Amino acid sequence: MPALSHRIGRLLFGFGVGIVVAVTAYRCTVPPDMRAERAAEEAAVLAARAHLERVLGESELVIVDPLAPDRRAGKAYVYRSGDGWQVSGFYRRDEADLWHPFLMDLDREHGLVHLKLSDRALLQRDGEPGLEVLP
Repeated sequence: MPALSHRIGRLLFGFGVGIVVAVTAYRCTVPPDMRAERAAEEAAVLAARAHLERVLGESELVIVDPLAPDRRAGKAYVYRSGDGWQVSGFYRRDEADLWHPFLMDLDREHGLVHLKLSDRALLQRDGEPGLEVLP
């Protein structure tokens, strides 16, 4: 039994050292400003999801965005635009629905400025403030 416990101890020690080396390497190679920018991008995308669900009045949407990419639906982007953000992606209500593209402008505090989307079900809502519906 002493040989087995010695082997397990070496394995745990090696695993622990590996984790410490990996975390240290990550922190040394990825600058803090890039990590902060990534966190800001994630916050913008999460706000865009919430706005999309609120505007559409749907809570069970399937959303493809920069945090949940799906190349079969299309490419999704998040980038700074002036003082705010632009987030693009796709959504659908269920498996039978087609993918609907959207482009959303957010202000600095992640408030909805403008939402452009293509969804025939929402054509009657075209012209609402901040909402542009394309056929």
